[in-house]
Amino acid sequence: MSQQDSPDKVSAAQTRFPGAMPALILLLSINIFNYVDRQILSAVVPMLRTEFFGPDKDPGPFVKWLLGGLEGILGSNPENAMIGLLAMAFMVTYMLAAPIFGLLSLKRWWIVAGGVAVWSLASGASGLATTFGGLLLTRCLVGIGEAAYGPVAPTMIADMFPLKERGKMLSWFYLAIPVGSALGFIFGGAIAAWLGWRWAFYLVVPPGLVLAAFAIWKKEPPRGLFDKGGAESGKKKLTRKDYASLAHNRSYVLNTLGMAAMTFAIGGMAFWMPSYIHEFRGVGTLAGVNLIFGVILVLSGLSATIAGAYLADKLRARFKGSYFTVSGLAILVGLPFFIGALYLPFPLAWGCIFVSCFCLFFNTGPTNTILANVTHPSIRASAYALNILVIHLLGDVISPLVIGVMTDAFDKNMNIAFLGMSGVMAVGGLLWLWGAKYLADDTAKISGPV
Repeated sequence: MSQQDSPDKVSAAQTRFPGAMPALILLLSINIFNYVDRQILSAVVPMLRTEFFGPDKDPGPFVKWLLGGLEGILGSNPENAMIGLLAMAFMVTYMLAAPIFGLLSLKRWWIVAGGVAVWSLASGASGLATTFGGLLLTRCLVGIGEAAYGPVAPTMIADMFPLKERGKMLSWFYLAIPVGSALGFIFGGAIAAWLGWRWAFYLVVPPGLVLAAFAIWKKEPPRGLFDKGGAESGKKKLTRKDYASLAHNRSYVLNTLGMAAMTFAIGGMAFWMPSYIHEFRGVGTLAGVNLIFGVILVLSGLSATIAGAYLADKLRARFKGSYFTVSGLAILVGLPFFIGALYLPFPLAWGCIFVSCFCLFFNTGPTNTILANVTHPSIRASAYALNILVIHLLGDVISPLVIGVMTDAFDKNMNIAFLGMSGVMAVGGLLWLWGAKYLADDTAKISGPV
């Protein structure tokens, strides 16, 4: 009996795919390093500005051309916009490559292993960059590597756990967002202060390559094992109509748009908040701010991700749109706290930052569970990939650059840029509340009764 045949019968005898928990732990570990690699860049923003745009630096003809174009638009020194371009370059390649990897029919663990290896090596190459253009290129390569992982990992989790456990397990997987991001800030800030910013990128390479080696040998779960129709549902031959159906899936569309608004806010906050607190508000040292902000991300992210999944699952029997409802209400509750953080003095502002981060992370498990529950297993990877494309195109691809541009345009006043971001948060919350009335019907079509 082949490796692919025997697991097809798992659903009749077991509640999980064999080896599901070790596989989840490996995917969680990989995802933590995914976010560490992303946020190290944010932890060293002032150092990069000094390194590549200092008064005695020659940025090269290409970067001079970019600087000249932005300066003509903004009428000021566009260094913040250029630094924001680094985050934008990563996210553009990430979102454009994700749909390609989502369509591949290769063994999914092989795709994961290849992606981890590529982004780890590219992160190390970021530390070798001697020009801003070279750093821009390495961040693009990091985006390509992470694009291989992003659409594939959550679909494997959906195929390893039944509907009743799927939300909880996806929430555990997405704990990597606050943990990895916090480690990126803490680790990046500490190593940069001790050994220099380049070593912060060098030291993430070895653990990434070790995790990639573990992924190669894992057993593949059949697609759709715990959905209606079992493993056979995942073997359906796809047509153009199947992909077009996503545009008519109300829960999928509203959830994706709401996630785009949330991603805009998280992306802008994660990239600029340490620099904002240290430089604009004049608080502490950069390493100290990175440490405090990292601790806030860990504590708020862990507690919020677990609490959001628990509350949404608990309310599922009473409110069939609970995954949408708890997400929408949370982000709206966090909005006034975020605005308060911009104007209240420190250390009181730290408390507001904690609450606003908690409310932003509260939706992580529920919204990703919605994606898994309302999309057919045969197109689930492509649905996640399209979701990645949209939420980053409208979200953190543009938010670091937009905030940088607005800051430069308004005489280095980042408060104005962050106020604009708060309006986007409100839109996301309203979109999720709207989606609540459609969730039960859309879930029943794919994954069975809610």
